[in-house]
Amino acid sequence: MERVPEKSVQPRRTGNTPTTRTAGRWTPLWAGLLALPPVALLATAAWVGRLVRPGGDDWCFLPQVADGGLSAIVDKFYSVDNGRVANAVFVWAYARFGVAGQQWFGLFTGVLVLALLWAFLATVLGGTRMRVPRGAPFLVASIVTVLFLLGSPNTYKTFYWPAASVSHTLPPALACAAVIPVLRATSRRSRVLVLLLVFVMGLMLGTLSEETGVVAVVVLATALLISGRVFPEARRHFLRFCCAGGIAGIVIGGVILFTSPGAQHRRERHYTVSALAPETLLASLRGFAHIVITCLTTWQYLGAVAAGVLLCLLARPPRDCLAPVKNQLLCAGAGAVALLVSGYLCTVITYPAFGPTVVTSTRLWNDYLLLYILFLVFVGTLIARAWPHRMLWTGPAVAAGAGMCVLVCLSLGTSLTGLETDMAVRAGKWDRQDTRLRGGATAGAKSLPYERMPLREMTEPFGAGGRIAWPAVCVADYYGLDSVTRAARRP
Repeated sequence: MERVPEKSVQPRRTGNTPTTRTAGRWTPLWAGLLALPPVALLATAAWVGRLVRPGGDDWCFLPQVADGGLSAIVDKFYSVDNGRVANAVFVWAYARFGVAGQQWFGLFTGVLVLALLWAFLATVLGGTRMRVPRGAPFLVASIVTVLFLLGSPNTYKTFYWPAASVSHTLPPALACAAVIPVLRATSRRSRVLVLLLVFVMGLMLGTLSEETGVVAVVVLATALLISGRVFPEARRHFLRFCCAGGIAGIVIGGVILFTSPGAQHRRERHYTVSALAPETLLASLRGFAHIVITCLTTWQYLGAVAAGVLLCLLARPPRDCLAPVKNQLLCAGAGAVALLVSGYLCTVITYPAFGPTVVTSTRLWNDYLLLYILFLVFVGTLIARAWPHRMLWTGPAVAAGAGMCVLVCLSLGTSLTGLETDMAVRAGKWDRQDTRLRGGATAGAKSLPYERMPLREMTEPFGAGGRIAWPAVCVADYYGLDSVTRAARRP
């Protein structure tokens, strides 16, 4: 048989082919350049972390870890504080290094959250069979990380304060990380191991953060409800088992936490009302409505929508690789409902301890804020999909999305500059007082004056005009004193 010439079997070029190849060739460059602003902002934020000094709960954690180690802090959390056993392990991991552990915590958190979200997004996008360019998942992950860590009205408490970050910032990122092995498991043996891992991860989340546990349960339950429409048939049973295993682990961990002596002690000390009382439910609804309005009117979160638009437009996936529009709209609606329900429940369970300040305690929002940002990214992809794809010229939409991402980074960078100035002032005062108190303790003093230096609503000894002494006792323990007194205010 005569061989057919090679050129006669070449596919016919269409008008779209050059455009697709050009997009594929330039997209990694686009993604690399656009990722520079958020990465540079994260690096700057990590450098600012050198100005962190102990405050609030850290005064109590540091001497406890220094004297008793891991067992002492775990016992303190389980028996006295709040019952969060896994939380105590994380606190020990940074508190064992003293002040240096707090200063390096911002760098560790930034790198960890970025790496987890990068792997999470790359895995999720890979499961959709979209032909995503190499740099696109990292670009989206860097923008999401910047918004999540630095977009809060009180960045110091949500990002730089380790005690709050361990309870409300790291847990949502860890919950996303649990999805990675679920989507990558292929063999029967690996799926069994993943089911066990999901259960253990749920158990850890249940004893790490009550609020993140609530968010995860709501999301997993929502996924189970719509699984028949959105889960691929070949993996549907496995994914359902994973959702059920995660819920079981979180519930068991939550029961361990709720029944612990520390949680009971915390309810006796701080809970002035019942979480299920009608007035509490109504007040929580009003507070959560205020939080929702604040998030919706914070224009910086448009950066997440812009990232979703860029992801979809620059990838240019074929239509046959996209999920049906009805399924995507179902996911969007279910995601919105899960976000609102979980956010309200988080407000309900924190209201008895925080009261009306749940509206201003922005660190409590982080448990569902990451879900909100990822939801906005998905909304951005839906907007991009609605863009008239038959038009070869999508330059204006790409330029607008890129400009929004850069503008958001510039805005957050400006806020970070002001925070750095305030942190530098407090660090200088703290270092001078630290030298004075250590010198006095070495000289044999039993009681020394302590000058308050609050920053971004951080708790300091002798607050509320001197009526609240906490954590003055912990400050005295840290320096080896019997007590500290309130220093006279400088004119």
